[in-house]
Amino acid sequence: EARDGPVRVSLQLRPKHLALLHLFNKLWDTTNLIPKWSGQYIIFMSIVTKTGDQGDTSLWSEERVGKDDLRVEAYGTIDEFSSNLGVARHLCLQDDVLYAIEDIQRLCFRIAGELASKANPFDRPIKPSDEAVVSAKIQALEVRILLTGFVLPGMTQGSAALDVARTVLRRAERRIVALSRKEPVSPELMRLVNRLSDYIFMLARAEEKAAGTLRFF
Repeated sequence: EARDGPVRVSLQLRPKHLALLHLFNKLWDTTNLIPKWSGQYIIFMSIVTKTGDQGDTSLWSEERVGKDDLRVEAYGTIDEFSSNLGVARHLCLQDDVLYAIEDIQRLCFRIAGELASKANPFDRPIKPSDEAVVSAKIQALEVRILLTGFVLPGMTQGSAALDVARTVLRRAERRIVALSRKEPVSPELMRLVNRLSDYIFMLARAEEKAAGTLRFF
């Protein structure tokens, strides 16, 4: 319902969805999407908070840090990666690739949440089982798609978008490694990010194989 002041939306949200809304608020201080219950309504406040106007931001774990902090750079690049996946999702044609992209985007929330947590641990950290699932999916793709040399990237619109997303993820990995030199970062998270790049690479090749455009150097 449009009106001045807070917007009231009648929704039934599960606790995990409320947690994700809270994560948005913590990661990007351009939002103020903390849900406030008012009877049957959830009230979302204005997106403008002005709390980051001086160049700092809040982590998930409440600390205020500079927006150029290594930790912010790391989870911010994960956000950039996920946004690029969103573009790829509108260009890819294979159903299994589309489902995989959405699964990876959901993992991105957890990766970013853990990176944005310092004093207090994130409530849904990356686990060894996450990396194991991704590794198994890579192996399944390798059985289907025989790689015989260096791949020429971007042979379809979807694969090109995935390759761009992959290079953004590699940049995110470099930011995470830089952060790990100064502050603790879980090895499970670092392994998963590394594995996701391989997964994205194979998903791009799946798009090309289906289109008959897979090419090697």
